[in-house]
Amino acid sequence: MAYETFAFVYDEVMDTSLYQRWLDFSLQFLGNRKRILELACGTGALAVDFAKQGFDVTALDLSEEMLMIASQRAQDAQVAIQFVEGDMLDLTDIETYEAITCFSDSICYMEDEQAVQQVFDGVYQILEDEGIFIFDVHSTYQIDEVFPNYSYHYQTEDFAFLWDSYAGENQHSIEHFLTFFVQNENGHFERRDEIHQERTYPLNQYLLMLENAGFSKVEAYADFIDSEPNEKSRRWFFVCYK
Repeated sequence: MAYETFAFVYDEVMDTSLYQRWLDFSLQFLGNRKRILELACGTGALAVDFAKQGFDVTALDLSEEMLMIASQRAQDAQVAIQFVEGDMLDLTDIETYEAITCFSDSICYMEDEQAVQQVFDGVYQILEDEGIFIFDVHSTYQIDEVFPNYSYHYQTEDFAFLWDSYAGENQHSIEHFLTFFVQNENGHFERRDEIHQERTYPLNQYLLMLENAGFSKVEAYADFIDSEPNEKSRRWFFVCYK
């Protein structure tokens, strides 16, 4: 995945209200579990929020650029977070945790179903007994009906950002074409392009993969609230117990 440029404008274009909603949703289920691993932590906003709530947080991300920003964010917030540069497809050298989260549809960036299963298997292995795994994904409705031909343009004095989405080649997949015009030290604007590919699966397919990973109980919710997913739900949430 190419996040080199996106990392530095991510917070500018992200809907920051979502972090509070992810936090609130998680707090409903975490209980007394305090040692938490956040997968695909991005620029660290949610990791910092967890730390402020008294959690012992480890935050992992594949992007060095994202982690640089996250580390500075934690320092500014005066919270202690262990940041790890790593791939959630390989969690073999990671210690165990009472809880693991993975939000912002990061699971949808896995290449195929086998890769998703690999993440679920790895998470299960590093969860402590009675541990909990909470994550979200885009629904098939979001990928198939909402995203295609989506277009978002944003600009400030320092940069311009264009986001256009088109249906992908695989079933329930989408391709986001990101174009940046970033001002350099000479005052000139440089163009940079990135492609972000996402893919999701039917709800029952996720449930089957989680069962195959070994989870004893899985609850599915929709759109940040305690409601069952329906045909128009845009984001599915899974709460998985070991």
